[in-house]
Amino acid sequence: MPKDKLKTIYVCNQCGETSPRWLGRCPSCGQWNTLEEYTPPQAAAPSRSSLSNRTSAARGAGVQPKRLNEVTSGEELRFGTGLSELDRVLGGGAVRGSLVLVSGAPGIGKSTLLLQICAQICREQTILYVSGEESENQLKLRAERLGVQSDALWLLCETSLDEILAAAERMQPGLLIVDSIQTLYTEDKTSSPGSIAQVRDCTMRLMQYSKRCGVTVFVVGHINKEGAIAGPKVLEHMVDCVLYFEGEEHTTYRLLRAAKNRFGSTNEIGVFEMDDRGLREVPNPSELLLAGRPLGTPGTCVACVMEGTRPVLAEVQALVCQTTYNMPRRTSNGYDYNRAAMLLAVLEKRGGLRFGSADVYLNVIGGLRLDEPAADLAIAIAVASAALDKPAPDTLAAIGEVGLTGEIRAVNQLNQRLSELHRLGFTRCLIPRSGTQSLHAPEGLELLRVRNIREAMAVAL
Repeated sequence: MPKDKLKTIYVCNQCGETSPRWLGRCPSCGQWNTLEEYTPPQAAAPSRSSLSNRTSAARGAGVQPKRLNEVTSGEELRFGTGLSELDRVLGGGAVRGSLVLVSGAPGIGKSTLLLQICAQICREQTILYVSGEESENQLKLRAERLGVQSDALWLLCETSLDEILAAAERMQPGLLIVDSIQTLYTEDKTSSPGSIAQVRDCTMRLMQYSKRCGVTVFVVGHINKEGAIAGPKVLEHMVDCVLYFEGEEHTTYRLLRAAKNRFGSTNEIGVFEMDDRGLREVPNPSELLLAGRPLGTPGTCVACVMEGTRPVLAEVQALVCQTTYNMPRRTSNGYDYNRAAMLLAVLEKRGGLRFGSADVYLNVIGGLRLDEPAADLAIAIAVASAALDKPAPDTLAAIGEVGLTGEIRAVNQLNQRLSELHRLGFTRCLIPRSGTQSLHAPEGLELLRVRNIREAMAVAL
C-alpha cells in the first residue's frame, strides 16, 4: 500500500465539523445526515493557498495597528444602490469593503436585483459582474430588458476564483458581483464546485479581497430544500450581511429581508413587485398588504408589527368550522404553529370559546410572517370573530401580547405603530392597559385599553 495514500474524511455541510468516519448525526451541530465524504489534497505538495499566505504574511509584516480615533468613518463609506428599498435593508446603503450575501430560491429575482442596481452605481464607479451560470449573450439580453446600459459595467463569465480575483486586481472595480458562490472553484481544492470546502474557501478569499482592497462584494447564494443557504453554516458567519429574498410561488411580490447586518438593524424588509421590466419598488407595503381586504366579514383583524425599524400593517384571517374528522385540524400559515395553539388554549380557557370539535385555520395575507408577540391580540380577535361569526369593525386594529392567564401585555415602539395606523385611516385600536397610561394617540385615533382577552373580545365584538 503506498505511503502517500489519501485519507478520506467526512465534513458536515451545516457547520463544517470533520470526522474520520461517517456518522448519522453531526456531533457538533446535531443535524442528521449532513456528513459528506471529502478527500483532502496531499500535504506533501505545498498548495497555492499556503504560498499566498506566506506572501501575505511577508507583505503585512510592516503593518501597524491604528488607534480607534485615527480611523475615519464618514458618510463616504456608504453609497446608494439606486434602490431605496435595498438601501433600507442594508442600513442606509452599501458599505465599502463589505461582503454581502444575497440568497433565495431559484427564479426569485436575485440576479435581476443585482443587475438593476448596476444602472445607478455605474454612474459613479466601475462594476465587475461575474457570472458562472449565464453566458455573455444571456447577460446582455437580460440587461437590455432591464434597461441597463453603461460602459462602466464589465461582464466576466468565469468559474475559476483565481482568474476572477486576477481580473479584479487589474480592473480595481468599485463593486464586484459574483453570481453565484456555488459555481466557483479554486485550484487549491480537489473537490468539485459547490462542495463544502470550495464554498468555504472561495468565500474566505473573497472576504479577504474585499477588506484588503476596500471593494464592496455582492455574492449570490442558493438555498437548499429546507430553505437554508446551501453550503456550510459557517458561511453566514463569514459575511457582513445576509439578505434573504422571499416570495410566494404564485404572487409577483418579493420581500427582501436582512437576517444579519453588521452595519445596520436586522429583520429590515424591502418590498418589491416583479413584472416584465424587472423589480419595482413598493415604498408603502402596508397599503399593499391591506389591498383587497374584505369589509364587514367575520374572521379578520389587522395587526401592526415592526419589521426592523419599519411599522407594517398585516391582515390576519381566521376560519373556524365544524370538523369532519376524528381529530380537529389546526393550520397556521405565516404565524408560528405552537404559538397559535397556545392562543387557542387561552381563548378556550380564559375567553369561554370552544374549539374541541372545530377546525381552525390561520392565514397572514401577503406572504408576510409575523414573528413578534405584538400580533397575538389581532390573531386572537380574528379567531374569536370567526368562532362567534361576528365581524370586528373595519377601522379597528389590535396591538398587544397575550399571556397564558389571558392578560394583555404592552409591546415596544407603540408610538410608531399608532402613527402608521392613523396614516392609513384606522380610527380605533386595541392596546394593553398596563404601561400605556402616558401614551397619547394621534388625533382621530381612539385607544381602547383592555386588561385581558375577555375585555378585548367584549370591546371588539
